[in-house]
Amino acid sequence: MRRLLLAFLAFGLVAAAVALSRGQQIASPAAAPDLQVAVEERNPWTHLRLNNDPAEFRFAIVSDRTGGHRARVFSQAVEQLNLLQPEFVLSVGDLIEGYSDKRERVEAEWREFQGYLSKLRMPFFYVPGNHDLANPFEERLWEEKFGRRYYHFVYRNVLFLILDSEDPPSKEGGISEAQLAAVHKALADNKGVRWTVVSVHRPMWTQPNLATNGWLEVEKALADRPYTVFAGHIHVFRKFVRQGRNYYQLATTGGASKMRGVRYGEFDQIAWVTMKKDGPLIANVLLDGVYDADMKQAVTAEAGVAVNRKPVHPVHGQVHCEGCPAPGAVVTFHLVEGKRFVHSGDAMVEADGTFTLSTYTANDGAPAGEYAVTVVWWNPLVGEDGRPGPNVLAERYAKPETTPLRVVVKPGANEFALELKK
Repeated sequence: MRRLLLAFLAFGLVAAAVALSRGQQIASPAAAPDLQVAVEERNPWTHLRLNNDPAEFRFAIVSDRTGGHRARVFSQAVEQLNLLQPEFVLSVGDLIEGYSDKRERVEAEWREFQGYLSKLRMPFFYVPGNHDLANPFEERLWEEKFGRRYYHFVYRNVLFLILDSEDPPSKEGGISEAQLAAVHKALADNKGVRWTVVSVHRPMWTQPNLATNGWLEVEKALADRPYTVFAGHIHVFRKFVRQGRNYYQLATTGGASKMRGVRYGEFDQIAWVTMKKDGPLIANVLLDGVYDADMKQAVTAEAGVAVNRKPVHPVHGQVHCEGCPAPGAVVTFHLVEGKRFVHSGDAMVEADGTFTLSTYTANDGAPAGEYAVTVVWWNPLVGEDGRPGPNVLAERYAKPETTPLRVVVKPGANEFALELKK
């Protein structure tokens, strides 16, 4: 019997050698069964282990579209998603401008938004934001249209936990006891999943009411499992690390933004997520880099929202700390209105100490008026946890109430030199 087995083995080796010498199409032992290719002694590829694990999948996340949405951005993103072909699309809320109790107006906004979604070739999962649930009427309308405001689903052994940060609607948001109970139940019912993805509108962990808004309870419930969190609301991209887990605050998908680029975290994006065996792999896809096969981008009819804006005037300047440039320092102009200080324009200081102020759009300047100017110089600007490091400047420069820096912006070009001390 042993001799017979050895004979069969020898025959197999000879047959394989003949096939290789003739360049026949045979599958490599490490290749996927669907792949047919001629394997020879030397081959022009690295290996044949295709990146097609059936347990892996890809989905996309879109971010805020409100606060004065810009024309032809979200609708174009829909066309780009159809090019990218994720398995489904998730949101982080703020889908309509809202903030109204007039049914005709809010219904029209939902019709417009759902009209864009009707062109998507894959499922879209709604997440509510503060613009979508700004008052009791909008809450009722959401329930009429979509039912649940928080829910969960499981796909390929990954739990997707959709939360409502406006429960109930408030200035800083919150998560109710009823919603927390639903979170606990969803987690208890899905203990064996390989990963949990959380989508919530507000970055609850950065809110002033963190101690009472319910987020710490959510984190406590999630603590014994691997998970990733996605949020929006601020319209600025930031990555945070809490409890050893990654939290992403996405930029915009058409929402109000000065659009100053990656350095400022201000851009229109789709978060492209590949769920691997060891967790999600995130690729931040900027919309201005997605073209079709003919190197064209869709031209859509989506109208933007006109926002009341005061006339602005160019503002440039220099920031020096004890005679040296302060690269990376953040300059903010606060309009003085009696005893009130209204955040207006801001800028980041360049390597040579110069800055160009932006109020509504990139580098547009500021309205005429008197300003209290604050300057903070965090080191580092963004730490590993997504938060800035210590401020190396004197604290009096950090608040409009205490800063000694006062300037007046006048019609025409404005140039200011700001001299600081540590």
